Amino acid sequence: MGKIEISEDMDQIRKKIKHTLEKRRYEHTIGVSYTAAAMAMRYDLNVEQARLAGLLHDCAKYMTDAKIKEVCVEHHIEINETEQKNAFLLHAKLGAYMAEHEYGVEDPDILSAIRWHTTGHPDMTPLEKIIFVADYIEPNRQQAPHLKAIRHLAFIDLDEALRVILKDTLDYLNSIHGEIDGMTEETYLYYMKEEGK
Repeated sequence: MGKIEISEDMDQIRKKIKHTLEKRRYEHTIGVSYTAAAMAMRYDLNVEQARLAGLLHDCAKYMTDAKIKEVCVEHHIEINETEQKNAFLLHAKLGAYMAEHEYGVEDPDILSAIRWHTTGHPDMTPLEKIIFVADYIEPNRQQAPHLKAIRHLAFIDLDEALRVILKDTLDYLNSIHGEIDGMTEETYLYYMKEEGK
């Protein structure tokens, strides 16, 4: 596909995504894409970048966890200790790889937003924050703590929305004794410090 002419190729990408993802995941993907576009308008960012990153953020999610791990090994994508035990976390890394190699996306900002949409990382770019938050608040998501408040906050204070999502995610994982990716914790601590500045 070569370098993406975003508006021209968006329909083509959407059709391909629709054929690869199951119905609920596709609806979630469309929800993230439109939510990200709305947030980009609010924060005066590139709307097409946000739409495309949202559209491709879960492009690897049609594979089983075992297959995701296998493809990551095949393409020399680093797998950390937490990801070894929870292969579903790898869909973000693999998604960034697929966006570049299967969908022809060359924009490093889009690829990075896809790469970090599950764990975040310290000092995120505005686009990375938008995809991270949009993934959590999109209209099809029904069950998450403080969802109504976070949806409101996302259009007022992006960093605060990010902090609340990170805290709620960590609280939830602790409550079920789930595996926590170290990067999620690191990201939360970074943004808590930022808030205190």
